[in-house]
Amino acid sequence: MTDALGKLCTGSILPHRHGVDYLTGSWWPVLEDLYSTNIPVYRFIQRPGDLVWINAGTVHWVQAVGWCNNIAWNVGPLNSYQYQLALERFEWNRVKKVKSIVPMIHVSWNVARTIKISDPDTFKLIKHCLMQSIKHIQILREQLVAAGKKICYQSRVKDEPAYYCNECDVEVFDLLFVTSENSTKKSYVVHCEDCARAKNPTMAGVVVLEQYRIEELMRTYDSFTLAPSLSK
Repeated sequence: MTDALGKLCTGSILPHRHGVDYLTGSWWPVLEDLYSTNIPVYRFIQRPGDLVWINAGTVHWVQAVGWCNNIAWNVGPLNSYQYQLALERFEWNRVKKVKSIVPMIHVSWNVARTIKISDPDTFKLIKHCLMQSIKHIQILREQLVAAGKKICYQSRVKDEPAYYCNECDVEVFDLLFVTSENSTKKSYVVHCEDCARAKNPTMAGVVVLEQYRIEELMRTYDSFTLAPSLSK
């Protein structure tokens, strides 16, 4: 399957050869091209009530045979393989400046707060993600303080969504760089640090909001420990 997907991305039927961007475009491949390149194709009709599981990174497309509602959830079993796949897609989207539907940093912190992990590999991956997140926040925070930039604390409220940069669509966690786009309508826009500095190197007119105290994140990090396995 890996070799087949490699052919799909690098072989003779590259989406960009048809003038389509692989990540953001709408591409409907010719089945004969897929067959001739030995790329596995699974075709089926989804009946009412059927649930279809599509793994991370799977190329897929849907055609309606009549009137229907298309409902999709981003879910997955919480194991090391699925978590690593999700992180890899998240990082790839970040490099390509494409918005990730699943905010992995936000999700990882929520997992650490609410779920007991007994699988050592999954635990190590999540713990490492949290460590990198804290490291980034601490370094960025120290840089802002050293530059004399005021940081305003504004804690998150219940059911508040994750934030993405208005320019590059990268996930923005904890430290939000906010500008007012329309003072009369009180319209506020969130940016990442890079895009905020690109708009104004001195970040004049940018308000920096902090949604978590660093001590709060450290407590969550320290309390997230490997749970004992239930299996004997």
